Amino acid sequence: MAMTVHCDIVSAEEEIFSGLVEMIIAAGTEGDVGIAYGHAPLLTGLKPGPIRVIKQGGEEQVYYVSGGYVEVQPHVVTVLADTALRAGDLDEAAALEAKREAEQALHNQSAELDYSRAAAQLAEAAAQLRTIQALRKMRGG
Repeated sequence: MAMTVHCDIVSAEEEIFSGLVEMIIAAGTEGDVGIAYGHAPLLTGLKPGPIRVIKQGGEEQVYYVSGGYVEVQPHVVTVLADTALRAGDLDEAAALEAKREAEQALHNQSAELDYSRAAAQLAEAAAQLRTIQALRKMRGG
């Protein structure tokens, strides 16, 4: 049996996952990070996108985070995010529409455009779509 570490994924609203895991894979602000039992203590920011959790026994689950932080301690890994969702709860049509609207707003750059807000909306929609794609790959289709 593989070595495990306790993992908690929490958002401002709720705890979305808590349990023993063999590995956590996330997009850190300085690059992708894989965390397993025995990882050195770490605190790093997270980019919006998927977090893959390989549970005890090998089952893999995918979650979406809007950004946040991951803290690694000797026996626990904590993911803190403003928004955290199970990948299956993401709405692909809504993410595609949000992406299209943000791209259109950026393309039509008018005086009242809040460029940073439109760019952030585009990045979040793209991250949600990457999470949906990761879930599809994991399911084999």
